[in-house]
Amino acid sequence: MAKRVLLVSFDDRLLIEQRGRLEQQGYAVTSAVRVKEAAVDCKSDTFDLFILGRLIPHSIKKDLIETFRAHNSKPILSLWTPGEQILDAVNYLEFSDSLDNFVKGVQTILTREEASSAGQSFEA
Repeated sequence: MAKRVLLVSFDDRLLIEQRGRLEQQGYAVTSAVRVKEAAVDCKSDTFDLFILGRLIPHSIKKDLIETFRAHNSKPILSLWTPGEQILDAVNYLEFSDSLDNFVKGVQTILTREEASSAGQSFEA
């Protein structure tokens, strides 16, 4: 069964590119560009990974993370730009325009999560 990813971004163009690349890799992606639809999606416990885009303001990221955590214990990935405030219990990937780096970051987190769930150790 395909890993399910919730992708939230305030950059329409980038969201389409990231979603397309993840779908090419076999992930089932649900995407949102508005806070209300993202908040509704965060209440589902069916996702294996929650990804927050770099343009989402810190306060909104914090609210979405709290909503997601109330329903799901799976990993969260925040695309990060230098100088951005960091939130606890969130994986960070420094934003770059490289979709390959983005996909590799997603794969690493999901592989680590899968190994952890199976009781295996994981080394990057």
